[in-house]
Amino acid sequence: METRDTDARPAVAPALSAATATPRQRLAGIAMLLGASASNQVGAGLGALAFPVIGPVGVVAVRQVITALVLTPVVRPRLRGLSRDQWMPILGLVVVFSLMNFCLYAAVERIGLGLAMTLEFLGPLTVAILGARSFLHVGCALLAGAGIVMITQPGATTDLLGIALALVAAGCWGCYILLNRSLGQHLPGLQGTAVASLLTGAIWVPIAGLWFAFHPPTIGALLLATACGVLASTIPYAADMLILRRVPAALFGALSSIAPVWAAAIGWLMLGQGLDAAEITGIALIVTSNVVVSTWGRASGVVRRERTEVGPAGIEPTTSTV
Repeated sequence: METRDTDARPAVAPALSAATATPRQRLAGIAMLLGASASNQVGAGLGALAFPVIGPVGVVAVRQVITALVLTPVVRPRLRGLSRDQWMPILGLVVVFSLMNFCLYAAVERIGLGLAMTLEFLGPLTVAILGARSFLHVGCALLAGAGIVMITQPGATTDLLGIALALVAAGCWGCYILLNRSLGQHLPGLQGTAVASLLTGAIWVPIAGLWFAFHPPTIGALLLATACGVLASTIPYAADMLILRRVPAALFGALSSIAPVWAAAIGWLMLGQGLDAAEITGIALIVTSNVVVSTWGRASGVVRRERTEVGPAGIEPTTSTV
């Protein structure tokens, strides 16, 4: 009589993760990461093209509303039953999302896409450096400081307001990382980010109505701002969820450091914003600092969206700005 091995179980393939990804899957993740990073900067460039008609406020308003409209039905966040410990970081993210994007786009209008994005990158870099506190990271901090001096070139003609706006955006990105890390301990996946995006979009709807009443938009400007929201938020969000299952956090952070390079290239090609030798050198110094911190400082926690993204330089990794 034939017997059957009741203990036999069909082989189950391990869940896809950075640890189990094949070389081909990892290569696909790298390609998606570079594409998402480029998409983010192209979106910002398109948004900047709408500045003459609706300004940074109009672009940010449309971007926040588009992000909420796309993210909400995908994630289906639940607003009921949230505790105080969950609501506090969510409300913090609402403030951070609004201030970060407004300051970044206002900075882009004044000092250009490449320089604004590079200075904003100091946010996650600072969180990573402060989290590690090793001699290597102190060296990276000094290197980044030298990059700031090269970029800003302090002098009578320096656009101090534009630089200050970019640095505020950087501070907000750092706060985003810390708030997102805290929220990730209380809510799964993108639930917290989706709730924050929904509330942020709701806040910006009346702002958009008031702003557009005095700055009538054209169809072209609205289309540019909408494209900005899709390319700079929606696509990077979707890509990050796939990338972080294929690419280790350290490699994610290192490759995300290409964002300022993309920004400089897009600023030159789309917006005619050239850079001098000192500014290019400053960008290179800050990018190098971020690569080193991301590669050797995985304990820093700067991995953004792992883009909640978790994000650059070692956080739940994240390549895009919300």
